[in-house]
Amino acid sequence: MPPVTTAHYVMLSAILMGVGLFGVVTRKNAVIVLMGLELMLNAANLAFVAFARHHGNLQGHVFTFIVIAVAAAEAAVALSIMIALYRLKGSITLDDAQELKG
Repeated sequence: MPPVTTAHYVMLSAILMGVGLFGVVTRKNAVIVLMGLELMLNAANLAFVAFARHHGNLQGHVFTFIVIAVAAAEAAVALSIMIALYRLKGSITLDDAQELKG
């Protein structure tokens, strides 16, 4: 079995980024869009760690911890907005959120 190289990790990261982007662009449910964003952030984390391993330093790991902290804050804010939207409109589609402008 051939060894797993950095190129394999980068390819997996690109595939995860594409799947996440597809979920964000094509879906109207806010939960699915949020899951797509989280998938994209995890793809970036995988690339950071792969390149840090390739170069033999810890900078990619530091960036990964920063991205994890930002993702946790983003998820908390987004979920609270979705709860408020569900209480107001009865659903969490992004079309309902467009009506809240103003």
